[in-house]
Amino acid sequence: MNDRTYKPTPETGVAGATSKFRHETVCQNTVGQRVDNFLIRLCPGVPRSHLYQLIRTGKILVDGKRVKQTRKLQIGEKVRVPVLENRSTANKSVPDRLAKAVGDSILLEHEDFFVLNKPAGLAVHGGSGLAFGLIDALRQLQADKKLELSHRLDRATSGCLLVGRNLKVNRELQNLFRVRQIDKHYVALVDGIWPADCRQVSAPLLKNVSHAGERRVVVDPAGQPANTHFAISATGNEATLMDIQLDTGRTHQIRVHARHIGHCVIGDERYGNNKRNARYKRLGLSRLFLHASYLGFQWKGERIIVEAPTDTTWDHAVQRLNLCPVKST
Repeated sequence: MNDRTYKPTPETGVAGATSKFRHETVCQNTVGQRVDNFLIRLCPGVPRSHLYQLIRTGKILVDGKRVKQTRKLQIGEKVRVPVLENRSTANKSVPDRLAKAVGDSILLEHEDFFVLNKPAGLAVHGGSGLAFGLIDALRQLQADKKLELSHRLDRATSGCLLVGRNLKVNRELQNLFRVRQIDKHYVALVDGIWPADCRQVSAPLLKNVSHAGERRVVVDPAGQPANTHFAISATGNEATLMDIQLDTGRTHQIRVHARHIGHCVIGDERYGNNKRNARYKRLGLSRLFLHASYLGFQWKGERIIVEAPTDTTWDHAVQRLNLCPVKST
């Protein structure tokens, strides 16, 4: 167990005291980064939740102004950051078993990036009570601290995860996601019989809506546009296997759109139905059944296509639910 404290240096403005802030200038290598991603790299070991709190409370400023965590940084801007003292009394190394599992999940090892089949239940990064995540395990395994997450998957979601080998490559990959030049496909098991005529859900999503002390995403006219394509792959008496393609990549997009239609992703503890999830658990279905199955994009004149197989837990669930494939039309 890691015991960490995050402590600013003494207050500024007091005679003889050291300033508790430092000022970082956005350079060519960091221009275009989101504020949160900039801070994560700048403050290794500090939980994301703590950094977000500093942003919300105005402890972190850009050119003297408060900003949102999603704000893109421009060259020459000055980012004011509290000087945080990160003291750890434990070894931060990732257990060998986890590092090996991450190594075994590598689907493609390119000279510029990796694609991994992230296991369900493994966070992509540390923070919020977690000492480390997949990226830490991969850095340790490859003995390369420059590896960077190009996008993220929720802890409970499995499947294709793209990791850049350095900051420059990572920014280029993130830009491909931003301009929607990366094709993303998912598969999901949803509760109930999905309506055959529902092939697309276009509903704006609003982030960070408080619900019983928990931050959630909801369908709301004031939210950002979001579009999801749904296709039925197999059906049974009480569940449906879906193939899903995203036009946009909003937080929790698939899970919220599925709930909006009335057919939540099985095992979704945030947006699902507790009673239905309890029934599925009694059948042995105890994970979130959402899997990033495919990534496709152009890279330096080459077409990259990666497919991530589902694991045995997923395959057994499909068998247990007696799902029958549906012919495509």
